[in-house]
Amino acid sequence: MGKKALINIDYTVDFVADHGALTCGKPAQMIENFITSLTDTFIQNGDFVVFAVDIHKEQDPYHPESQLYPPHNIAGSEGRRLYGQLGELYERMKNKENVYYMDKTRYSAFAGTDLEIQLRARGIDELHLCGVCTDICVLHTAVDAYNKGFKLAVYEKGTASFNEAGHDWALKHFQHALGAKVIS
Repeated sequence: MGKKALINIDYTVDFVADHGALTCGKPAQMIENFITSLTDTFIQNGDFVVFAVDIHKEQDPYHPESQLYPPHNIAGSEGRRLYGQLGELYERMKNKENVYYMDKTRYSAFAGTDLEIQLRARGIDELHLCGVCTDICVLHTAVDAYNKGFKLAVYEKGTASFNEAGHDWALKHFQHALGAKVIS
């Protein structure tokens, strides 16, 4: 029987807070209790928990997102901190062996990172995804996970976007195109 991991994607001040540079706003704030509780449960159960967090350099003309979005999740900024209760949970649990914080510079948590190595080393074959934005970073991570042969589960109450239509479309795509279990 395989092992599972939770990939917690981009739940930062810039993506969640009202004053965040690229905020999903209320939809993201509404999942705070759920995402924190879910993450705590995975940690307490001894499952591998990954905090995959977007990082950018200030005024980086070579990053493709520079043309698409305002500056966000800048290295060392307040906006890059994990948001609210999730940030508090991370601070309490960050030294646990099954908690892994990683920087990512693209939408997918797999692009240019050691995520797959970390998962394979632990015998993990099932990924549970939560975070923001459902139709961008969660989606791209799910597509890469699918292409690498991981089983997928996505939490409807643990994802949010600034684009409601995109959020709804992505949830259907996870299920119908990637064979993911969408947990409501």
